[in-house]
Amino acid sequence: MKRRDVIKSLTLLPVSGKMLPAQSILSGPVAENIFPVSIPDKPMPDLHREAFVMDGHTHVMSREMVLKTDIGQRYPDGTVDLPRAKEGGLDAMFFSVYTPENYYPGRFEIKNTFRVVNLALDQIKKNNAVIELALTASDIERISKKGKIAAFLDLEGGYDLYGDLDLLRALYKLGLRSMQLTAHGTTNAFIDACNDVYTWGGINDHGKAVIREMNELGMVINVAHASNDAIIQSAAASRHPVIYSHGGFYKIVDHPRCISDEAAKAIAAKGGVIGVHFGSLFNNPKYWTWQKPNNPVRKQPDPQPKTPRIFNEQDTSKTIEDVDKEFARELPFTFKGTIPDEYWMHVDQLAKVIDYGVNLVGEDHIALGSDLDGGPELPREIKDISDYPQITVAMQKLGYTDQRIKKILGLNWLRVIRKVTEGK
Repeated sequence: MKRRDVIKSLTLLPVSGKMLPAQSILSGPVAENIFPVSIPDKPMPDLHREAFVMDGHTHVMSREMVLKTDIGQRYPDGTVDLPRAKEGGLDAMFFSVYTPENYYPGRFEIKNTFRVVNLALDQIKKNNAVIELALTASDIERISKKGKIAAFLDLEGGYDLYGDLDLLRALYKLGLRSMQLTAHGTTNAFIDACNDVYTWGGINDHGKAVIREMNELGMVINVAHASNDAIIQSAAASRHPVIYSHGGFYKIVDHPRCISDEAAKAIAAKGGVIGVHFGSLFNNPKYWTWQKPNNPVRKQPDPQPKTPRIFNEQDTSKTIEDVDKEFARELPFTFKGTIPDEYWMHVDQLAKVIDYGVNLVGEDHIALGSDLDGGPELPREIKDISDYPQITVAMQKLGYTDQRIKKILGLNWLRVIRKVTEGK
């Protein structure tokens, strides 16, 4: 058995007919350097334990940045930390650092982006017994074989609203290997976001220059949060496969953040991958009907503005520390409302969404992008990342072959990363 499989199997160990946590039979520095383990609510299927499991969008570093916490410790709240990620059988994740809209009006997006990337590197180094930075698919495989989690650094939001290529190159040199083109849900200087004013009719010439530079560097292009036209145009402009890291399908839930069949097919035709989000808002039609009045679609002005609205809404009255304090009140990013039983999604509905994607674009182009710690209204069977095996159980109930499940659990992400970072 590979060391990675040994580590996964330690999540649950049968003793005298019951399951005991690994630390109850491990002691000393070996146990301390692996992870603190608790008894998960549900056993892990053998297929999940054996498979390579990678999440395409897992929020990290926001609470670590402003609350001064450590992702290597088990949190009493939220949905992601390294101990629970190990319990969920995660071998790798898009380690998605985030610069939210809070930092844009003061033009702090560059400063926050660089400090959050640096913090991610520091936290990965601090927790080196459990996690390592991966720059390529080969790195991911090497790290996974050691029984550690491979962190593939991904940026959501931020970068630079003007799209400075020198800053992009600097982020690459720090270790960033994947980046969302939009400024989270905001149209920036070169690409339209899905639920904002459409300024560019998709992407403009500078957006194409950003894509060319990312192709040259070997960075994964992430089109999540982009408008429908922007997704299709980005896929056409890129030499390499592009990804849509996390979202649902518009035919299932007509939320602006969900991807159209046309855009999904454009990504698949380029060899890319669509990551299925874990939240009810994007996957559960009943819940969306209930919530739709609270999610107004931004009306597009006529004629379209020549300047994205973010550049007209600047505020220089606050320091970045002021913004940090305001942002801290939002953390952790978990759903805090109450969902009536009739609107609460079960994991089998999430499996149906996965199946819709498989039937639409094929099993080679669907993966998982949970958005854990990004605020999704999770299925009842999933309380946090430790319950990741429930996705495997749900896919098994669909009658999927082991190989199809393995592709969706992680091999599809690995294939795209290999193509982009190694040209293979």
